[in-house]
Amino acid sequence: MADITAQASTAAGVRQGITGPYGPKPRRMMSRRNVFLYGTLFVMAVYYLLPLYVMVVTSLKGMPEIRLGNIFSPPLEITFEPWVKAWSTACTGLNCDGLSRGFWNSVRITVPSVLLSIAIASVNGYALANWRFKGADTFFIILIVGAFIPYQVMIYPIVIILREIGLYGSLSGLVIVHSIFGMPILTLLFRNYFASMPEELFRAARVDGAGFWGIFLRIMLPMSLPIFVVAIILQVTGIWNDFLFGVVYTRPDTYPMTVQLNNIVNSVQGVKEYNVNMAATILTGLVPLIVYFISGKLFVRGIAAGAVKG
Repeated sequence: MADITAQASTAAGVRQGITGPYGPKPRRMMSRRNVFLYGTLFVMAVYYLLPLYVMVVTSLKGMPEIRLGNIFSPPLEITFEPWVKAWSTACTGLNCDGLSRGFWNSVRITVPSVLLSIAIASVNGYALANWRFKGADTFFIILIVGAFIPYQVMIYPIVIILREIGLYGSLSGLVIVHSIFGMPILTLLFRNYFASMPEELFRAARVDGAGFWGIFLRIMLPMSLPIFVVAIILQVTGIWNDFLFGVVYTRPDTYPMTVQLNNIVNSVQGVKEYNVNMAATILTGLVPLIVYFISGKLFVRGIAAGAVKG
């Protein structure tokens, strides 16, 4: 097969009056462009991975070894005691239960917030893309404006609202806040994704007698896995890493993991244990990192598909 291809290429070159090798000129691997490109990528990778390396090696050292001052050296004797203490016994004020309580609070906040905001935003985006109604453009503009309102502007009014309905300081109140603030950007993503789908699918389903929910559940949802992954990653990352809403709208017994981390790191009681602080920081960031690494390819696909048509 390779001989036939080579003979065909040679014959085509002879017909065009070209002698010698025929085809595109091969590129050099060590060209100036490649050296600059891969050199820049390497420098950026080192820039972002070096702090992570320092955090990991510091969390595996004991305090006597940390006091020697060489933060880049690997641990002479690996110990997981800082990780155990960060999770279960690190003190924040009068509480000495580490990050464990904050972790389960974050789970109880993140899971319902993600499910509720994505469920509502997906229906909103589907309706705005395929079912035009009176005032749809105005509604869409309001959502877009809402996506760019600074959170700090809304803090005090939301405190008053949650207090009046009896949800201030509770996990349910924080779930409502995260769901509302995630709605505008998620609706935009879903609307753009559904608008990029072939319109013939929607019309064919309408001809076959499918209604609003039939088309959404049987046609749109099975084809929307990438954009749902994008929405999940955005919401999990944003809600899990949130500190501002967590410290404002909850109480000490319902603090999420990020607030617990801040209290552990900034604690003024006793000796500053840098290994425990590093272990606590890594533990706090594990959930969004795992979610992103598992579904990173679908994230890129969903972002690209949702940006095709606006």
